[in-house]
Amino acid sequence: MVQLSDDCFTNGDRLMTVAEALEHIEKHVTRVAAVEYVSLRGAARRVLACDVIATMNLPLHGNSAVDGCAVAYSSLSPERETVLPIGGRVAAGRLLDRQLRQDEAIRIFTGAPMPEGADTVIMQEDCIAIDGVDGQWVRIKPGIRKGANHRHAGEDVAAGAIALSAGRRLLPADLGLAAALGRDRLSVCRRLRVALLSTGDEVCDPGKPLPPAAIYDSNRVMLAAWLEGLGCVVDDLGICSDRPAMLAETLSDAAIGHDLIVTSGAVSIDEEDHIRGAIERVGTLHFCRLAIKPGKPVALGQIRGVPLIGLPGNPVAVFVTFAEIARPMILKLAGAAPAPLGRFPVRTGFAYRKKPGRRDYLRARLERDPDGLVALKYPHDGSAILSSIVQSDGLVVLDECQGDLAAGSIVDFIPFAEALS
Repeated sequence: MVQLSDDCFTNGDRLMTVAEALEHIEKHVTRVAAVEYVSLRGAARRVLACDVIATMNLPLHGNSAVDGCAVAYSSLSPERETVLPIGGRVAAGRLLDRQLRQDEAIRIFTGAPMPEGADTVIMQEDCIAIDGVDGQWVRIKPGIRKGANHRHAGEDVAAGAIALSAGRRLLPADLGLAAALGRDRLSVCRRLRVALLSTGDEVCDPGKPLPPAAIYDSNRVMLAAWLEGLGCVVDDLGICSDRPAMLAETLSDAAIGHDLIVTSGAVSIDEEDHIRGAIERVGTLHFCRLAIKPGKPVALGQIRGVPLIGLPGNPVAVFVTFAEIARPMILKLAGAAPAPLGRFPVRTGFAYRKKPGRRDYLRARLERDPDGLVALKYPHDGSAILSSIVQSDGLVVLDECQGDLAAGSIVDFIPFAEALS
């Protein structure tokens, strides 16, 4: 199945903006995941394939939100204390076997169904119990609101309503809601099968002796963890050398049995970067040079109809481009509803010189001062400095129209928790 049309990333020599790239992904990438049924415990972080329709009211019965006394509001005096006999008790999981009588109270506990005729619950703390010769009574202070502490049937979810929408990535509360509606299994999209590889003769697997002039492969470890966090099944293809023929063969083989191919490294335009040529040799290249910093070189293409995203080699550039481009593409392929990275405004504690026409992502940590949150830029901008991600809280985003930035400016901030979810 072809998930990416042949011309969707053709953009001439002009650098493509992030917004344009995301628009193309939304328009041309289609869901590939089949549907399967899994238990609730197996559904965490999975993408819901079909709407969950409530077949019952939640709660099923009107019930009490507190321990106390259930009464009819019409039995209460608005101006002075009311004294009522306690005519019975009802606990959670039990029903009162009769209708509430006028001018009586029923002892009730949290979650217990409201007796027929009762519409208000007075908290236990506001009830004064009185022992009388003919049983127990309760003294109730004036001022209670009609309907207080009464949970109505269906006020959480009404029967026939959509409780959970298709495309939602299921979180613990979602599973709890499904369970509350009596569901023990859910229809979810099959996990995406992703082929992951690194490129470069200089790259070495961690744990092995490091040859001269080599570096350990941090990108593949980081990407594998990120992909698995997004619900993907990752097939780690290791490291491919810089020999063009071998790289082309590896990419061709990777398309078999996978829904997506993700690579890192060798996507620039110099003579030692061979991803572009390898894609063109065995597939179709829709090359997208993004107007961002860091992370300008990003390859988008397809091999045998399987989408491929080639990320840069520098780890910070990998992080940024995965968060902004690969993540939404993966979610779309997996059948998930769009989930843009959340931003919130912060004040900068630094000045910055910026070239208009591109989007810059600056690593920053947050501190609080008397005026609110302030973003402090990591002191080193290099796209190979992975510790700048570890020691920061998120990314300051300076959009294409932004020029030089003065200290104290209000900017958008993306917490890493948003990007990693």
